[in-house]
Amino acid sequence: QVQLDESGGGLVQAGGSLRLSCVVSGRTFSIYVVGWFRQAARKEREFVGGITWDAGSTYYGDSVKGRFVCSRDIAKNTVYLQMNSLKPEDTAVYYCAVQVLTGTQYDYWGQGTQVTVSS
Repeated sequence: QVQLDESGGGLVQAGGSLRLSCVVSGRTFSIYVVGWFRQAARKEREFVGGITWDAGSTYYGDSVKGRFVCSRDIAKNTVYLQMNSLKPEDTAVYYCAVQVLTGTQYDYWGQGTQVTVSS
């Protein structure tokens, strides 16, 4: 089992920045990748970005490339999502999720944190 706890959401003006944190616990040795997703009201869940636990390789959804950066601190069991140049359309509940080494999908999810970008 892996547990995730997001924090760092809030209200920010367009053009501003926020950093989300995701603390992972439990069987962290089994983690392959930690991903970030978001879901806006009345919209489908969208992939934002991800980072592999061991190598730190990152990848991003097209809508956030060049603005958002994923990073991790293994010693703190924490993954970060640095969000820059925020737009009102970035408003959503943001979730972190884990895919384990033996899995093919994201099986563990955090509770989500609200990000609201005002125009």
